[in-house]
Amino acid sequence: MNIRILDSIHQFEPQQWNRLCNEQYPFCRFEFLAALEDSGCTTAATGWQVAHLVVEDQGQILAALPGYIKTHSYGEYVFDWAWADAYHRYGVNYYPKWISAIPFTPCAGPRLLAKEFSAELIAQICATLDHLCAKREYSGWHCLFPDARQSEAFSMHGAIQRLGCQFHWFNKNYRNFDDFLAQMSSRKRKNISKERRQVGEQGFHFRIKESTQISASDMDLFHNLYRNTYLKRSGHNGYLNNAFFQQLLVNFSDHLVLISAQLHENVIAAALFVRDENTLYGRYWGCFEEYQFLHFETCYYQGIDYAIAKGIQRFDGGAQGEHKIARGFEPVVTYSNHHLRAAEFRAAIADFLQQETEHIHHYIAEANTLLPFKRDE
Repeated sequence: MNIRILDSIHQFEPQQWNRLCNEQYPFCRFEFLAALEDSGCTTAATGWQVAHLVVEDQGQILAALPGYIKTHSYGEYVFDWAWADAYHRYGVNYYPKWISAIPFTPCAGPRLLAKEFSAELIAQICATLDHLCAKREYSGWHCLFPDARQSEAFSMHGAIQRLGCQFHWFNKNYRNFDDFLAQMSSRKRKNISKERRQVGEQGFHFRIKESTQISASDMDLFHNLYRNTYLKRSGHNGYLNNAFFQQLLVNFSDHLVLISAQLHENVIAAALFVRDENTLYGRYWGCFEEYQFLHFETCYYQGIDYAIAKGIQRFDGGAQGEHKIARGFEPVVTYSNHHLRAAEFRAAIADFLQQETEHIHHYIAEANTLLPFKRDE
């Protein structure tokens, strides 16, 4: 096997890349990763330098691992700032590092793309990444939000496993939103109904557009909403630019759902979702003005309504967010893997992660006790 690092996804043909992908997971598709690259969102200048790993055998592409050289930890959602600070205090460089991740997208799924997996393939890839980090003096390599199977495989080869927690909604064959609410205790059900009613009483109505129904002007407006929200909260324009959102319309639109909140025919807020056959992913949000419960309605309740109507089985509402528990989102485990070159830091971080893992298990157990659903007698 020959393993190479590519500095552009365009060194692949789209069909070659997509043949390796799990068709039920949209974020590894050529079209999505190319939109990030072509729009300038993933470049050396943004701290996301493309460095995809590919495995070939006699001219045939066997596997690929989307990858980036990082000079910071923004947009990853697996927080290692404390590790970087420890390196800095000891006079050691933590950046650059190599990561396999979907930029700005904390959605778990396959990272190693291959039609067939083998112990030999995983071993060769891990050995190559170890060698790459040593040769280029990267502090280490990381894999963020892989599925459980791949995370276990990486951990077998020295990439320490780290656990996290997100909150996802699951469709238990609900007929409509009221059917979903009927599974909750009376108090929780009334709270959600009150929130939805108050949004309606403020005069909002909602419009859903899918796929080719979404126009370039719709996306222009959405980007303005997205940018405005980042400017208010963080003082910058956001990780993603209008060129990225427009590029998604070209050949990724089948995976898009845009839900707009309108007041007197003016769009005040919107959420852009990505979907596949089984999962709805809550991805991007923006608003011009804040209104009570409008974020919950647009990003969560409208998403649940949509998932029920379309028979979608899972709604991944995004990273973190304990406020989702009371709204019927259940805790799920997420994974990441980390291999640090420096032995002394590797040992210290392994000890930290062992303690953190116990905390995550306790946290998930406690979160499950706070779910709003009726308890069996």
